[in-house]
Amino acid sequence: MEVVNAIGRRKAAVARVYVNEGSGKITINKRELGVYFPSTILQFIVKQPLIKLNVTEQYDIRINLNGGGFKGQSEAARLAIARALVKINPEDKPALRAEGFVTRDPRVVERKKPGRPKARKRFQFSKR
Repeated sequence: MEVVNAIGRRKAAVARVYVNEGSGKITINKRELGVYFPSTILQFIVKQPLIKLNVTEQYDIRINLNGGGFKGQSEAARLAIARALVKINPEDKPALRAEGFVTRDPRVVERKKPGRPKARKRFQFSKR
């Protein structure tokens, strides 16, 4: 099997994923998964598509992450892994779709508007 790649995005985070057959090692920005994401919850988020399909020990995954915060980065990696798994085996798509792993979350930060302190907040109104 050749290397399969995919891109996942979430908020401001972008994840480029390279999947090839191996022993289940996940490397993010040349660091181990547990080192890059010390939180077990974020590690679980990244592994969710693999756990769903019971293929955690079949593939070695290399991820390049940049932009965003740790939550956005973990979810971007999850989307990219799910897309790569669908490229490898298209029959897995309905199972991943049911869990919501193939859907790109479109929510991003709203821009700040001119003449306002934040995107929607207004300055305090004074009657007099």
